[in-house]
Amino acid sequence: MGDAFCSDCKKHTEVVFDHSAGDTVCSECGLVLESHSIDETSEWRTFANESGDNDPVRVGGPSNPLLTDGGLSTVISRPNGASGDFLSSSLGRWQNRGSNPDRSLILAFKTIATMSDRLGLVATIKDRANEIYKKVEDQKSSRGRNQDALLAACLYIACRQEDKPRTVKEICSVANGATKKEIGRAKEYIVKQLELEMGQSVEMGTIHAGDFMRRFCSNLGMNNQAVKAAQEAVQKSEEIDIRRSPISIAAAVIYIITQLSDDKKPLRDISLATGVAEGTIRNSYKDLYPHVSRIIPSWYAKEEELRNLCSP
Repeated sequence: MGDAFCSDCKKHTEVVFDHSAGDTVCSECGLVLESHSIDETSEWRTFANESGDNDPVRVGGPSNPLLTDGGLSTVISRPNGASGDFLSSSLGRWQNRGSNPDRSLILAFKTIATMSDRLGLVATIKDRANEIYKKVEDQKSSRGRNQDALLAACLYIACRQEDKPRTVKEICSVANGATKKEIGRAKEYIVKQLELEMGQSVEMGTIHAGDFMRRFCSNLGMNNQAVKAAQEAVQKSEEIDIRRSPISIAAAVIYIITQLSDDKKPLRDISLATGVAEGTIRNSYKDLYPHVSRIIPSWYAKEEELRNLCSP
């Protein structure tokens, strides 16, 4: 029972909660004041003598089809009290004797999850990286290789396949000490192993400069108008035959857009935000400079402003 305002009775009346239907009903006129309400109280009852800090939830984590037991194995904890010491130690010894075949996989999945969280990646990319690592691990040919580089390479490939690519430098920043060279070698090894298993080439997805643009602009704190202009410029730059990597083109476009705005960014800041060397940005800017009138949106900069750009 509770108290609420009834629009039919025009006054506060006692209400009845129907937990099975999720309805709140006026006790005087029978009007349903609220329907399909969510009961946010606990779904369990505690019968333990000691409350402690234990959480008595009845549910566990989701099952993982990549693990032998689905990730639903039982771990025996040590209970409190003198009577439980012998039982706990006895069962604990038997538990430790049994080897978990998925122990290395569980540790690898935890490492991938940590790297994904640090990069702000969605769960689908993390799951794809787990699948890739499981396939490589099942072939039993990765022993002796740098484990951190393998896990980072799996994440890099997963990002490519999910059309959310990250640069090797970004992956390297969360790879627990693995170098770009080691991650590159691990990536080639994984692709080769997957091709042997599948019997066909591995689809990695095409990298476009626009894939990095919004993230790079966000790192530099650019306003929405500048970000929109940079995205349009990058799309138009794909129509021009420029023999540069997509990341270098994205960095050069950002440099041009910032030079045309009131909030100019120094080349060093752009290099830090994009992970592209200053010399590479200058060379890419040199290649884009003859085409600025084609790629820069007319609503963002006039012809006179484009002519005032510094010559490379």
